[in-house]
Amino acid sequence: MERQLPVITISRQYAAYGSTIARKLSERLGIPFYDKDFQKRAALESGYGEDEVAREGEEISRGSMFLNTVLNNSAAYTSSHDEINRAQRKLILELAREHPCIIIGRCSDYTLKQAGIDVFRVFLHADLKSRKAHAKELGGYTGDVLKYIAHRDQLRENYCKQYTGHVMGDSRHYEISLDVGAIGIETCVDVLAKIITEKYGVNHER
Repeated sequence: MERQLPVITISRQYAAYGSTIARKLSERLGIPFYDKDFQKRAALESGYGEDEVAREGEEISRGSMFLNTVLNNSAAYTSSHDEINRAQRKLILELAREHPCIIIGRCSDYTLKQAGIDVFRVFLHADLKSRKAHAKELGGYTGDVLKYIAHRDQLRENYCKQYTGHVMGDSRHYEISLDVGAIGIETCVDVLAKIITEKYGVNHER
């Protein structure tokens, strides 16, 4: 009997083509992926705006981490990061229980693993040359692009540490880690589709 696909989570460095690979893998496997549209549902759940969810949904500064640590000792204090994270965890679990899907970022790998839900965890990274080129395509920054990449990476790493206690990119917390710059987008998709469908005994020829 054919088994059902798991929920696939994609953690990634900034500009490591996470959304591109998720979209292509989604098409290959015939399952939905959640990224930008996730923000709308999380905004409704948390009561915060989409811009705030986009900004605070998977990134946090060192200063905010420190304030959370200090102020969370007060029962009356709840940060926007905490509220958004709580809403996102709830939504991640709801989506995972609805059907197999691909969820990008937001510590979804940790949330699902802790809940005992079958999850295949992917981490994507790439060399700076590749990421610099993609960051320029994405835009939305001013100043030096390499400094911007480093800044975005640090914010994501802080968020991961704050809400999971893990170091982002630590291979022990993923089923597979891929260098997108060295392997290429299409090969990464091929590798993931092959490994996942063979592991779960699922025909992915759609």
